[in-house]
Amino acid sequence: MQKKETDLSSFNNSWYKNGASVFANIGWYFINAAFFKSAFPINAVKIALLKLFGAKMGKGIVVKPHVNIKYPWRLQVADNVWIGEHVWIDNLADVVIEENVCISQGAMLLCGNHDYRKTTFDLIVGDIKLKKGSWIGAKSIVCPGVVVGSHALLAVGSVATRHLDEYTIYQGNPAQAVKERVVS
Repeated sequence: MQKKETDLSSFNNSWYKNGASVFANIGWYFINAAFFKSAFPINAVKIALLKLFGAKMGKGIVVKPHVNIKYPWRLQVADNVWIGEHVWIDNLADVVIEENVCISQGAMLLCGNHDYRKTTFDLIVGDIKLKKGSWIGAKSIVCPGVVVGSHALLAVGSVATRHLDEYTIYQGNPAQAVKERVVS
């Protein structure tokens, strides 16, 4: 096996554009810090700010304190969604959350990664979609490009590296199907 030294000076991910102006990025940085990553409690204000910065937001959404959202203009949230404390939506790509979804405390939606096979660690991004009725357990991670099927459940501390089938409970790292989810 040939070993290659990593040349950190050769990183070039200039192709990536997050979809907003420099002013929007700077504005969001401060709004995110003041109203989302903090203990700020007023949900209606947070929803209004997300909409102001381009997020498409439904009704009945709860955004708990200490939530980190990278780019609201790349976020679409349908009705009756719960985003728990310390959730990180690292949406370098588009994140679509359908109705009646729960994202539990400390979960992470991770839309970006780097190509470890290249010395330049090229950026890799992929959209994430959480279909209706799905549940992302506390401290779980949904990786780039993953679609979580309708009413699928990703158990506490699990890592979804591929699509999750509907009405199925997944557990582990990488997450594996463990049983059917029966919803009454």
